[in-house]
Amino acid sequence: MTEAKYNKITWPLFLELISLPQKTTALMPFLFGVVYAQYAFDRIDWLNTLIYFVGQFCIALFVSGFNHVQDFKKAKDLNYLKTTNVISRERLNPKQVMIFMLCLLATACLMGLILVLRTNLILLFIGGVTIAVAIFYTYGPFPLSRFPLGEILSGPVEGFGTIFIASFVNMPHLPITLDFRSGWILLLSINLPLLIQLMFVGMPFAIFDSSVMYADNICDLKQDIKNERFTLPFYLGQKKAVQLYPLWPASAFVFIIISVIFSYLPFWSLLSLLLLPYVIRNIKIFMKEQNKHTTFQTAINNLLFVGAAQILILLLCVLIPVSGF
Repeated sequence: MTEAKYNKITWPLFLELISLPQKTTALMPFLFGVVYAQYAFDRIDWLNTLIYFVGQFCIALFVSGFNHVQDFKKAKDLNYLKTTNVISRERLNPKQVMIFMLCLLATACLMGLILVLRTNLILLFIGGVTIAVAIFYTYGPFPLSRFPLGEILSGPVEGFGTIFIASFVNMPHLPITLDFRSGWILLLSINLPLLIQLMFVGMPFAIFDSSVMYADNICDLKQDIKNERFTLPFYLGQKKAVQLYPLWPASAFVFIIISVIFSYLPFWSLLSLLLLPYVIRNIKIFMKEQNKHTTFQTAINNLLFVGAAQILILLLCVLIPVSGF
């Protein structure tokens, strides 16, 4: 296809390329991490927070657009190319799309390097891992998305990883550091109790994030098989995958309870359990029918509503620092 035959990237097509409506799910762990830094560690570095927000948002947009390009290149199903993939369906220039996505990636890397200079060297490696996962999720001869690794990686990286870094750049005492000593000697220091604390409070978001990926893969199972993408639901089978779906949100609520027991979260965080009937209803809707255009939104809603409740509760605890709060 020649340059003249490509269509222009209009604003609606751009929003579809970057999957902007779904980016609210990426915003939740970021907001939680920032508010948690103020609640647990009584400190917010607004400049670091702004720098990380720009970098994290750029990498989130990059992932969506980059995945569209890679899915376009690797797709085997002609019907998928004609009806689903926005690049082939709308006759967009994949090179132009890729250039723009690489600009987003470069911006994210620049923001990350600034944060390394403002915090600690260890952030270079933590950020490097997250970016590597983002790139190789759909890139390369053996992309991670074509193996049963999506749920395992999406939760820790997008959920817990975002919370960890959002808290890390605001904390007065870091949970993990890497520093040069005499010569080329590097000293790695880990505050294990603090690291465990962040892991527990971040797990609900990580699990709900993974459940969104899991539900997405269930909905796309037939299409993924045609495109030779063998995700976790493929190995489990459609029926078994659907039966296991309720375990994801259930385990997320368990971690909220555990975090309250160990005082990682305030007692009032248990109020989020009032959303259980809503979450259960959404689970039943999805288990009855797995449709990308109708019922998949229930998985996203579970993350948004429970995540928003956790953020609001912490924010109230910060703004109303009375006994019990």
